[in-house]
Amino acid sequence: MARRVAVIGAGSSGLTCIKCCLEEGLEPVCFESSDDIGGLWRFKEIPEPERSSTYRSLVTNTSKEMMCFSDLPMPAHFPNFMHNSQLLQYLQLYAAHFNLLQHIHFQTTVLSVKQSPDFACSGQWEVLTEDRDGLKKIHIFDAVLVCTGHYTKPVMPLKDFPGFETFKGEYCHSSEYKDPEPYKGKKVVVVGIGNSGADIAVELSRVAKKTFVSTRQGAWVIRRTSHKGCPFDITAFTRLLDLQGLLLPRRLINWVSERELNQKYDHRLYGLMPKHRLFDQIPVINDDLPACILLGVVVMKPHIQEFQGSTVAFVNGTKEEQIDAVVFCTGYNCSFPFLTASVFTGPGHNLNLYKHIFPPSLEHPTLAIIGLIEPWGPIMPMAEMQARWATQVITGNFSFSFLCFF
Repeated sequence: MARRVAVIGAGSSGLTCIKCCLEEGLEPVCFESSDDIGGLWRFKEIPEPERSSTYRSLVTNTSKEMMCFSDLPMPAHFPNFMHNSQLLQYLQLYAAHFNLLQHIHFQTTVLSVKQSPDFACSGQWEVLTEDRDGLKKIHIFDAVLVCTGHYTKPVMPLKDFPGFETFKGEYCHSSEYKDPEPYKGKKVVVVGIGNSGADIAVELSRVAKKTFVSTRQGAWVIRRTSHKGCPFDITAFTRLLDLQGLLLPRRLINWVSERELNQKYDHRLYGLMPKHRLFDQIPVINDDLPACILLGVVVMKPHIQEFQGSTVAFVNGTKEEQIDAVVFCTGYNCSFPFLTASVFTGPGHNLNLYKHIFPPSLEHPTLAIIGLIEPWGPIMPMAEMQARWATQVITGNFSFSFLCFF
């Protein structure tokens, strides 16, 4: 009898987990709280609580050649960098090609995942679910693969900004942002300069009266195209460059790479110069931000010192008056409300995962977190590799001891 595996979430990571389970002779049962596959890549006009969604214009930051799964290339007529709707279409093609939909229970929420009473012997888990009709059910699984991602709990650090309670304009988190029309003719401050912050600032600059970007640390900005117009990740992620990264001093690699970026546009002159070195954090991928700064439609600002009603004061002493709206692009926290505290071992209940997959505190490696990574490059193929390894561990085809690595 095949071992039963619960797969939580039917986004890109969940789909590849279902397929890997089938390849290893396991019986996957996927629970998806929404009514369709796609996860983050399903555009929703109205944001849903505790469920990530993209904004209307979002285009991928990695090329189709690099981000596709290993056994199904992207359609040839797709562009190198795809609109979010095209990536969703690819995931639908993937699910249909490998006949994955029959293993998914839609509109079914996982309420809790806890060890079975005989976990020490069996390694099994009790999974409590609730369907669309409110019916709750307890399932027993031999293993659990968590594929809910880390874009579910938006960070809104309002308390970090003195006087924010005096601001009477509109404000939202980037997870609620869908398109720029509501901001037409307004003065907007975008807080944060990750990929979402840069995208939203550029888009707002086309309709807003003025767009300001407040950043605490700055960012290195890279275009989607590289040598001879090829996608940057095709030229950057090669075995040769990876070997150089292992052999050459990190300080030298940072210096050479930063020098090349600054020859395209001096980050200091553009107000982008970060406090960190290039390879210490993931850079921002954006084609238009430097041009918008050059045109003056996006104005870079340092960290916000305080709000004074509709006036925003910055730490460099400058002030901007009559601000109408603020968009907080301040990231997300990991949230797994259905997991018991026993899988958390780090300070403050932070997940401590061996190889970014397995909680080392468990007696049996029968619970894995898939896709909880922020790599230099696409997540999807890495999530596929994680799923392959995790399912082989579950079947016993690959074994290891956590104790060997401490």
